[in-house]
Amino acid sequence: MQTTNNKRLYSVIGASSLGTLIEWYDFYIFGSLATIISEKFFPPDNPTAAFLATLATFAAGFIVRPFGAIVFGRLGDMIGRKHTFLLTLVLMGGSTFFIGLLPSYATFSGAPLLVLLIRLIQGLALGGEYGGAATYVAEYAPANKRGYFTSWIQTTATMGLFVSLLVIITCQKVLSKEDFNDWGWRLPFLLSIVLVIVSIVIRLKMQESPLFAKLKKEGKTSSNPLKESFGKKKNLKMVLVALFGVTMGQGVVWYTGQFYAQTFLLKNCNIDATQANTCIGIALLIATPFFIVFGALSDKIGRKPIMMAGLLLAVICYRPIFGAMYDMSNIKTKTIVSTKELKTDSKLVPNKQDSFLTDEVEETTTSKTCSDGSVITEVKTETYVAGKNASGKPVIKTSLLLSDVQRWMVIGMVFALVFFVTMVYGPIAAYLVELFPIHIRYTSMSLPYHIGNGVFGGLVPFIGTLIFEYSKTSTNPSGDPLAGLWYPIGIAALCFIIGCLYVTKPKEVKKERIII
Repeated sequence: MQTTNNKRLYSVIGASSLGTLIEWYDFYIFGSLATIISEKFFPPDNPTAAFLATLATFAAGFIVRPFGAIVFGRLGDMIGRKHTFLLTLVLMGGSTFFIGLLPSYATFSGAPLLVLLIRLIQGLALGGEYGGAATYVAEYAPANKRGYFTSWIQTTATMGLFVSLLVIITCQKVLSKEDFNDWGWRLPFLLSIVLVIVSIVIRLKMQESPLFAKLKKEGKTSSNPLKESFGKKKNLKMVLVALFGVTMGQGVVWYTGQFYAQTFLLKNCNIDATQANTCIGIALLIATPFFIVFGALSDKIGRKPIMMAGLLLAVICYRPIFGAMYDMSNIKTKTIVSTKELKTDSKLVPNKQDSFLTDEVEETTTSKTCSDGSVITEVKTETYVAGKNASGKPVIKTSLLLSDVQRWMVIGMVFALVFFVTMVYGPIAAYLVELFPIHIRYTSMSLPYHIGNGVFGGLVPFIGTLIFEYSKTSTNPSGDPLAGLWYPIGIAALCFIIGCLYVTKPKEVKKERIII
């Protein structure tokens, strides 16, 4: 058995992970700013339609990811891993930077089309990035620790989201609300160019995967990876099992636990954007190490039981968790203040210390004149977080400010959602890499992964929001806030059943380690 230089292995993981993290940051900064993007780049006359259009544009980037997997997967299997995912990094970084320069809809009516075009380029680039990075690391790692080492790549998606939230929150804290909404929202997009340049410099110093270099030297690379991956019945069967038995469920769990949770907190629960993003960021930071935990555990007990357990927990727990978040935001608080005024024209200052809403407060004042001429005034201050006033009519509100206890409740619930993600996502790179032979691995693993994540997972925010909007009726104008969850629950349940029936342990991979 050969030995690997561990220092070299960790430098490979670090360089691959950094570049992939930056690509995820670039990809997710769009989703993190979906609300403000809908205001800037889409017609303002119908806010709901604009927001849905933004989510659809966001989803478009996911839908084209499989095409990116085909294009760049083919290149990766023919010319090598290193140069292919270096190209994807340049495309992603340039596209994100350009979004920060785009004119708004008020200035240029063609802005929605430009945003869509850029989003499609981003999706194509990401379609080639993940498979290359995961394959590259896996081909350096020893077979008996492949789950552990590839799980570091798995952290990059969540950390990319975390970094995007961190940058947004920092900009919101430094700038006034008016400045951020006016021009400050562009800064997270423009900053990406600095991160991309740093990553390009690092990746240029990387060497080709040793297993692929050996394969290329021996002249055994595939001349037609697409035909070999999908034209042969045996390999096509493995692609379909990977898609319907693992990755489509993993995709909906990933995007429900992070992106749909963010949309739900902002749109359905009406929580203040900075507070919601902060809660999600803290939960992501606490949960991220579990990608490594479950990746390493999969080396010992297998990939399948951990991934299936994560899917099952998501199916069972989604409605209770999201329901608890919504119920918490629906609390009605009342503050009754009695004051004794000596003059009827005195200005009353009602006590609003228990009020969580920033600007939607209803006050009822009742005055009583006493025999001595003084006036006793009772002020009732009611805060309606549920979105309805005392008469049952909807009210327009800006944001709910959480108490300290509520913040930690939200963090705990989002942590649980991300914990399910770590169970399904942590071992999946090792599973996919081991499922396919080296000469067509990049192509074969990339397509089911990006269909599962890009199509099934990427549509979660859009379809979830759309189902919620359709749940509104004349008798229930507020709609069912949990209606959107039926989509990810259904997909995850179906994937769990297929996975239990058809996912098997890949054939034993030759346990070799390459001397670097």
